[in-house]
Amino acid sequence: MRVLVAEDEEILAELVATGLRRAGFAVDTVYSGDAAQAYLGLHDYDVVVLDRDLPRVHGDDVARGLVASGSRTRILMLTAAGSMEDRVAGLDLGADDYLGKPFEFPELVSRVRALRRRSARPVPPQLERHGIRLDTVRRTASREGRELDLSPKEFSVLQLLLEADGGTVSAEELLERAWDANADPFTGAVRVCMSKLRGKLGEPALIRTVQGVGYAL
Repeated sequence: MRVLVAEDEEILAELVATGLRRAGFAVDTVYSGDAAQAYLGLHDYDVVVLDRDLPRVHGDDVARGLVASGSRTRILMLTAAGSMEDRVAGLDLGADDYLGKPFEFPELVSRVRALRRRSARPVPPQLERHGIRLDTVRRTASREGRELDLSPKEFSVLQLLLEADGGTVSAEELLERAWDANADPFTGAVRVCMSKLRGKLGEPALIRTVQGVGYAL
């Protein structure tokens, strides 16, 4: 759900980021290899969409460093070079998947979702608890058969609560996992989102606040 797009063509990077956000992901964008390394060191990403030909620090070196650190972040490598040798070289560096340019956007989204499911925290296609059913592929949610009209952010927060399987999720973790790097931790964004989500879930209330700790379902 948290994706870093590292692509030196800024227009392409923003187009990819916009499309991924519409698909329900929290997305940050960087335009150089050193910036990618900095962001990967600061945030816990599920997937990095990594252009191979990045300036200042080559994408290959970013991939090598990520793999050497033991990170669970999955790597989807992009490149304009689409020969078999290039694909093999990219995968040998530790990339989990490889996509040549130009690409069809629905395929990119599908590949990012597939890599998310292969992460260290695998997510089943459907999550269920207390009458709530969440389809993580179709991005639909219901409670006791009643369809829920959730925003992408509300869907992400509800998914994180369901993944916790009754455990408590802190506001800090929700902010880290469901918002991008531009989110202000002092705005009360999590609290506002939680209030709206509670309203859409209806009665009886399912989300409880654990004082000083976070939220649980």
